[in-house]
Amino acid sequence: MQQDIQIRKIERNDNAAIAVIIRSTLKEFGANHPGTVYYDEETDHLFELFQQPLSVYYIATIDGVIAGGGGVYPTKGLPADTCELVKMYLLPVARGKGIGKMIIDKSIHAARDFGYRKMYLETMPELQQAIKVYEKFGFHYLDGPLGNSVHFGCSKWMLRNL
Repeated sequence: MQQDIQIRKIERNDNAAIAVIIRSTLKEFGANHPGTVYYDEETDHLFELFQQPLSVYYIATIDGVIAGGGGVYPTKGLPADTCELVKMYLLPVARGKGIGKMIIDKSIHAARDFGYRKMYLETMPELQQAIKVYEKFGFHYLDGPLGNSVHFGCSKWMLRNL
């Protein structure tokens, strides 16, 4: 059975659904600890957050139902030529279908269009499936964090050239 998979920009009425997806995914992997987006108030207001210039957040839908998202953000403290790949989370039903790759591809293209030359991300060991995808996209490990994301719960940092 063919599924209709769409990737589109976030809309205001997506806030509640994507916040539930982010938190449920972190909980699923045992990564719902302090210092992560699980506890960020911004997680409940992503549409508003991504009105910031040089940022974009994509929503993935399957047959019209929100199944995940991810985007690009100019995190404070990063070099001017570097953005962060942020809030990449997918429901189990969306995994293994290439949706994460679609979101990352769109995010990379958007970052280039915004003029960024590098893309940074923060993650944690519990999210091993995602880390494998990031490695395939050419992200390499850093010895410590860049910028000021305030996510002290993340212990893996990665960067790639655009």
